[in-house]
Amino acid sequence: MGTKERRERERVDTRERILAAAREMFAEEGYEAVTMRAIAERIEYTPTALYHHFPSKQALLTELCESDFAGLAKHFQGAAGSADPVERLRAVGDAYLRFAEQYPSQYRFMFMTVLPEVEHAPDFLSAKRDNPEHSAYAFLRQACRDAIDKGRLRPEYADPDQVAQMLWASVHGLISLQMAKRHDAFVPWRDLRKTTRLMIDTMTRGMLRTS
Repeated sequence: MGTKERRERERVDTRERILAAAREMFAEEGYEAVTMRAIAERIEYTPTALYHHFPSKQALLTELCESDFAGLAKHFQGAAGSADPVERLRAVGDAYLRFAEQYPSQYRFMFMTVLPEVEHAPDFLSAKRDNPEHSAYAFLRQACRDAIDKGRLRPEYADPDQVAQMLWASVHGLISLQMAKRHDAFVPWRDLRKTTRLMIDTMTRGMLRTS
């Protein structure tokens, strides 16, 4: 490996260390409470070195969000195989659960941390926001729209965004509750995977047309 390649790999490795530390700290302490200096101290860097990679905390947050949500969108692509939109909805719920199980730090940061508005570039939003291949929410909404357009859902479920948000909230609620309260001695938690799949089945069945 040449000097140029080695330096580039070191640069990428350093950025990944910064992002990993920031992700954990934002989830543990809250975005507002975490400073760039504190992130630098976590990975034993100087603030100056940190600012060399990210000019501001907002820039760091933007890259972290874009990276982690792209990972979720990629994770969802495994649910794209079914031609049946209702089965696709069930597959999306299962993919969401697997993401939470495999990437708990990312999940806590993305969905259990209060964050400010992220400053995405306009061209990033125009290219990604409504593209099911790049946006997990767009993927879920498209599956809901397909189920509605094919007449699979009861007439009161005619808004794909509303249906998507109902399904997302129900699955997220189970996952986040168990993540946040898994050591609560007062709650006899059941197997998360089984309970989540039962919830997905209950929700989708409740929306289906019966005739």
